Amino acid sequence: MSRRRRHGDAEEKAEIDLTPMLDVVFIMLIFFIVTASFVKEIGLDLNMPEVPENPPPADPDEPPNILVKVTANNDIIMDGRRVDARSIRSIIERMHAENPKASVIIKADVKSEAGVYVAVADAARSANVMQVSLVPDGEIF
Repeated sequence: MSRRRRHGDAEEKAEIDLTPMLDVVFIMLIFFIVTASFVKEIGLDLNMPEVPENPPPADPDEPPNILVKVTANNDIIMDGRRVDARSIRSIIERMHAENPKASVIIKADVKSEAGVYVAVADAARSANVMQVSLVPDGEIF
């Protein structure tokens, strides 16, 4: 028996079966979900000491510290005035020469950039002050 085409069958529409493509997409989706590494963000747990209502008076024999404040706008303030980031080292050197036992305390706003803190800490260490502390300023949570 031979097949004969009829004139009306010549206009058959070609159909594409999308089932295998959907199977492949779902298998890839499952593969990527299973193999994805979920990164847990690492943070620091800060144990902030409670501020007493009546703090004890400062010890007069204790040397005053060098206080550097970093605002939320990344401005650096020392001695009540705004300071350029390039001049921090020389100011810390001068203040450390006056008080050799003083340490540097950086009071940084929680909204300030970490790069500003690092720049101030590096300037303090290059001024031969190795005792550098960070104090967060503002609401942390």
